[in-house]
Amino acid sequence: MNTLEDVLKDTRERMDKAVEYLQDELSGLRTGKASPSLVENITVDYYGTPTRLRDIANIATPEARLITISPFDPSSLQAIEKAITAANLGITPMNDGRIIRIPIPELTEERREELSKVAKRMTEEQRVAVRNVRREANDQIKQLQKNGDITEDDRDDALEETQKLTDRHIKSMDEMLEAKTTEMMEV
Repeated sequence: MNTLEDVLKDTRERMDKAVEYLQDELSGLRTGKASPSLVENITVDYYGTPTRLRDIANIATPEARLITISPFDPSSLQAIEKAITAANLGITPMNDGRIIRIPIPELTEERREELSKVAKRMTEEQRVAVRNVRREANDQIKQLQKNGDITEDDRDDALEETQKLTDRHIKSMDEMLEAKTTEMMEV
């Protein structure tokens, strides 16, 4: 049977994971600036094995609007180019036989608003995930009290702690969304 400490520890870890997941998702959203995070998690078919781009190539941003990809194995250039095109990021890779250059076009106002909505949706999905973790934790805490493992005061303190964790994680997500939206709206 879980103890109260186990429930709170598990709750904290699961909420942290939701925040980390959101951070990864938001970093993959394209802004007007070149960023390695835009392409580093693209999966490339490397000799029949799905492999993340960052594991088979060096990714750099020599200019504000340019990403360069230098594969460790030059024979993988075609596969990398194909994977970037298939990722449907709205960017076109240019292969010169040695490296791949990806110019990042200026975002239109319409595209910025669209990306902003996507970011809001991603954030809301993770807020819901955090609330679901809170609900499960509260149910476990109430069950511990019902079973006589903890007192009513311990239950109330634990429920309050769970709410504080929830508020803290949701606030963190809101701040990440605000920062990303601001970054996307910059011209």
